Amino acid sequence: MNSVASEPALIGVDWGTSSLRAFLISADGDVIDGVSSSEGIMKVESQTFEAVLDRLISPWTVNADLPILASGMITSRNGWVETPYAEMPLGAGDLARALVPHEAMINSQIHFVTGASTEHAGGPDVMRGEETQIIGASSLGLNEGTFVMPGTHSKWVQVADGQILDFSTYMTGEIFAALKGHTILGTFMKDDAFNEEAFVMGVKAGLKGRSNLLHSLFHVRTLPLMGKIPKVATADYMSGLLVATEIAAATDDAEDLGAITIVGRNDLSDRYEIALKTA
Repeated sequence: MNSVASEPALIGVDWGTSSLRAFLISADGDVIDGVSSSEGIMKVESQTFEAVLDRLISPWTVNADLPILASGMITSRNGWVETPYAEMPLGAGDLARALVPHEAMINSQIHFVTGASTEHAGGPDVMRGEETQIIGASSLGLNEGTFVMPGTHSKWVQVADGQILDFSTYMTGEIFAALKGHTILGTFMKDDAFNEEAFVMGVKAGLKGRSNLLHSLFHVRTLPLMGKIPKVATADYMSGLLVATEIAAATDDAEDLGAITIVGRNDLSDRYEIALKTA
């Protein structure tokens, strides 16, 4: 590897609602080092974002004045610097021209990546952070088709020639957490190894029921109650039910999804791959 190219050239920051990750990046785009923290924007007291970031990346900046590129919910109304939303279509060049500079006390200039917005019949849709991941995927040659990005708020993104054309958000992860933690459906749920059979069973029920989710969800309670699924598999059944409902909604009116690329952490990506194959 070229020694100059492998030297630190940039710090990339992915700062979301529940977590913070930073990466030391070379001129070639290789990740030299990385650090993470559970200090998402909602967990930073008194919005002392600069102090949190300084503590996390100070080993990298003590002897070097490196530019910082930050994306995610850190640019939202509840974050450090609120940035405007860029409109569709949106590519790497558009995001670069829309960067919002900010002089920080940590002797480094931060550039915030603006989010993206689109308008649907039911109202506006927005993203912050996922647009950066799409550009990253495009740089790897994945620049056409539908990108599925599982998470608290799952995104289905339509991409052509490396540009984001449209996207839709599904609150699948947040609804799962709310139902598990705050309703009777969570009564039987305990952390256990992934039960793929129960998950696929939930997926099939979700695909069959489609718009009947409010009724189907009650089966999350009655199936283990009547001994039809193990109690420890209840969470995976409900996960499959919700993911399938998302998939059905996202694909119902789609004329041509093209290649489907899943972008996300391994455990969630595996679930979506299983659900999509089942569908």
